[in-house]
Amino acid sequence: MRPNNKLYVAFLKRLAQFTECELAKVVQFQKEENQVYREQLPARLRLTPEQRQRLLKYGKPLGKKLDEVITIVSPRTFARWASGETKSVGKEEAKPGRKKTVDEIRELILKLARETGAGYSKILGELKKLGINSVCRSTVVNFLKEHGLDPGPKRGEGTWDEFVKRHAETLWATDFFFKKVWTTGGLVEFFVLFFINIATRRVHIAGMTPNPNSAWMAQQARNMNSFFDELPERPTLLIRDHDSKFTAEFDAILKSQGIETKKVGPRAPNLNAFAERWVQSIRQECLEHFNIFGEAQLRRILGNYETYYDSASYDPISLCA
Repeated sequence: MRPNNKLYVAFLKRLAQFTECELAKVVQFQKEENQVYREQLPARLRLTPEQRQRLLKYGKPLGKKLDEVITIVSPRTFARWASGETKSVGKEEAKPGRKKTVDEIRELILKLARETGAGYSKILGELKKLGINSVCRSTVVNFLKEHGLDPGPKRGEGTWDEFVKRHAETLWATDFFFKKVWTTGGLVEFFVLFFINIATRRVHIAGMTPNPNSAWMAQQARNMNSFFDELPERPTLLIRDHDSKFTAEFDAILKSQGIETKKVGPRAPNLNAFAERWVQSIRQECLEHFNIFGEAQLRRILGNYETYYDSASYDPISLCA
C-alpha cells in the first residue's frame, strides 16, 4: 500500500528534532518493528518495478550503512538492483521447443561423447545449457559405461601410464635427496643428484655437494651428456620436478644433445614416482643406518648402494603394481 506522503514528511521532520542518541534508538525500534511485520509476511516478497525504484531512491544514499538496516531483501539483492541486474539469480529463461524424450537424451549423450571426447562433467554441463536438467551425474556415467565409453575425458594421445610405457626405454627421471654429514666444520647438509631409467630402474648418482649452485648444475648436465653417450640407447626425455636447483642452463645443456626435460606438476610427487620411490629405498635401506663423517664416507656408502641396487635381482613390472 502506498504510504501517505504528508505523514512521511512529518515523520522525517520529527526525526530531525531527535538527538543522535535518540535517533539511534528510533532506528533500532524501526528495525524491530519492521522485523515483526516481515515475520507476518511470506518468506519471499514480490516487488513491483515501482517499489524497487522507491527503495533504490532512499537506499542508495546510505551506502554501506544500508546493510545494517535493510531487511526486506538481502544487501546482495539490493546491490544487484543498483547495478541494473533485475534478473533473479538461478532463474533460467524458458527454452523454446518441446521437451526431449529419454531416448533423445541418450542419443545426445552418446553423440557428445563420441564426437568431442568430452567426459561426463562436460556432457552434463552441455545438457544443462540445452535446458535438460533432469539428468544427474551418475546417470551420465552409467550410461557411458553401458556403451563401452570411458566416463573420463580424453586427453592427448593416451593416458600417463601409456605414455610412460611407450617411452620407458629412453625415459629417465632425476631428483635430489639430502644427507647431513659430520665434518670438521660441524654438521653439513649434502645434496645428492641422481638419475634413474624408467624401464630398467638403473640408477646413476651424478654428484653431491653442499652448494648445488648454477655452475655446479651446469657441470652435472655436461657430465650426464657424456654418461648417456656410452649407453646403448640414448635418452630422449627426462622427468624432473619444479625444484629451483634445476636451472634453465641445466635444461638447455641436456636439450643441446637431444634430451627434452618434462617438468611434472608442482606438489605432484606421484608423477615422478620412480625417483621418489628410489629415495625412499636408499633412505630406509641404507642412510638411516649410518652416522656419516665426511664427504668421502658418504661417497663410498652411496657408491656401494648404487652398485648393489643396480645388480639386485627383482622384477621391474612387480614394482609398478
